[in-house]
Amino acid sequence: MEHSEKFLRIVRDAKSRIREIGLAEVKRKLDAGERFQLVDVREESEWAKGRLPGARHLGKGILERDVEKAIPDPGTEIVLYCGGGFRSALAADNLQKMGYTKVLSMDGGFRGWTEAGYPTQTGSGDEPDYRH
Repeated sequence: MEHSEKFLRIVRDAKSRIREIGLAEVKRKLDAGERFQLVDVREESEWAKGRLPGARHLGKGILERDVEKAIPDPGTEIVLYCGGGFRSALAADNLQKMGYTKVLSMDGGFRGWTEAGYPTQTGSGDEPDYRH
């Protein structure tokens, strides 16, 4: 997808203030059973097609409105991801502005995750329907 220069400019600005985490590190954390909140900020239609195992959905459109109810402790470690790592960077910047102190944006996003051959989940989230 081609992004406009103005969009890329605000993403670069957000990335100057946030921390990013690589795909392999997120996979390692999941495999190790580490406790953190994995949040998919993509659109509902993207979420429905597949997501990282164990992720919860708080789309970018409602994230700031609903995050305090979903994740009330601002000291909780949160890993955000989107399709490629741009929307999650913007979301991470906003969560930091809201006082969340351990927010990471997954570089590469869902696209990078699937290209790496890591498992994804489909369905309602209750059943272990994993794709590789």
